Amino acid sequence: MDLKALRYFVETARQGSFTQAAAHLFVTQSTVSKMVRQLEDEIGQALLIREGRSVRMTDAGRIVFERGQEAIGVMQRLKRDVADLADLARGELTVGIPPMVNLFFPSLIQRFKARHPHIALTIEEAGGQVIEQRVVSGELEVGVTVLPLAEGSPLTFSELGHFPLCLVGTQQSSWARLKHPGLVALHQQPVVMLQDDYSLTRRLRAAFDEAGVVPQVVAQSGQWDFVLSMAMAGMGTALLPSPLLERLQLSSDVVVRSLRAPNLMWQVGQIWMPDRYLSHAARAWLAQTSDQAER
Repeated sequence: MDLKALRYFVETARQGSFTQAAAHLFVTQSTVSKMVRQLEDEIGQALLIREGRSVRMTDAGRIVFERGQEAIGVMQRLKRDVADLADLARGELTVGIPPMVNLFFPSLIQRFKARHPHIALTIEEAGGQVIEQRVVSGELEVGVTVLPLAEGSPLTFSELGHFPLCLVGTQQSSWARLKHPGLVALHQQPVVMLQDDYSLTRRLRAAFDEAGVVPQVVAQSGQWDFVLSMAMAGMGTALLPSPLLERLQLSSDVVVRSLRAPNLMWQVGQIWMPDRYLSHAARAWLAQTSDQAER
C-alpha cells in the first residue's frame, strides 16, 4: 500500500474536502483525488462518498482512516528515531498549536530556534481536539491544547498557564449591566462559539451542562476573530480568553465582562504520550516551554 496515498486519504477525510486537503498538503486537488482513487482501487472498495465539494467516509473509509493514522504515526516515529541516532544535534519537529494559543508562542519559537538552529521547526494550526488525536496517533510528538483533557485520555500534559474567560457583546446584551456575570446570565441567550473540534468549546459545553444552562448557539466558526466579529455585530455573546482580548483594540460600544466562574479558566498545556519515545527535538521543545511556564 502506498503510504503517500494513505496520507492523502487521511488528510482528505480529516478535512472533509479534496480542496482543503490539497491546500494543507501543498499539492494540487487533482493529485489528491488521483491518489485517493488509487487507494480505493487497491483496496477494492469506495472509501469516500463525494457530495459536491465535500466528502464523507464510507464504513470502509472509517476503518482505513483509523488504521491509516496509526500507520502514518508509526512511520513518523521511525523517521524520528533514525534521525536521532544519526545526529542528535539535528532533527525536525512539528508542533500542533490551536489558533487562539499561537499568540503566545512567537517569542518562544524565536528563542527555540536561536538555541537549536539545526532543528527544523514547523508549526501546524488545528483545533485542540484534532491536535490531541494526532498526538495520540503519533502523527505529532507534542502539541498544545486547552485543558482539561477528556476523561480517559492517554495523553499527559504540563500546564503553560491559566487565564480567566470574558463575555463579549454589545450594550444590548442581557448581561451588559452586570459587573461580573456568571454562566446563568447566558441561559436561553444567543451565543456564538468556536467549532466543536476546539477544546475551549468542549470545555464550555461541559460547563453549561453542569450549571444547567442552555444557551442558544446561533453560530459557530473555526476562526476566533470571526467569532469576535459576530459578537461585536450583536449576533450573540462570545466567550473568549482575557489575554486574547487584551491584545486587541475594541471599539467603545463593545462590552467586555469577566466571567464569574472561578472553576472555568482557559488553561493551556503541552501534551504528549507518556510511554512513547520522544525525539531530541521534542525533548528540547518541552524543556524550553517548561522553563517558560515557570517564569
